Amino acid sequence: MSRPPVQAVPILRVLDVDASLPWWTRLGFAEEFRHVFEPGLPRFVGVVREGCRVYLSEHTGDAPGPALVYLWVPDVDRIAADLGADLEQVPWARECEVTDPDGNRVRVATAT
Repeated sequence: MSRPPVQAVPILRVLDVDASLPWWTRLGFAEEFRHVFEPGLPRFVGVVREGCRVYLSEHTGDAPGPALVYLWVPDVDRIAADLGADLEQVPWARECEVTDPDGNRVRVATAT
């Protein structure tokens, strides 16, 4: 039996997944799954882009944040332009920092 590779998935606290999903879609992510124990309870949603996953949780006990996530992408210029973010050249990458609707910061970078 083979084991899957090691993978870390950040869990970010959000107030409303329906408000957060369009923002994550602008970063190129798509909803992968949605879980709720029963109607009216907090939702837990996974988003994915090219194998990179982020979990968005409405559960008050999950990741009370705000958090900071560093995201490597091949298209930081497109994302910065789409979100109106300023690009910065750092020794390891071109990057920008954006903030989701819940105050979580995402540094988006393309290696140089």
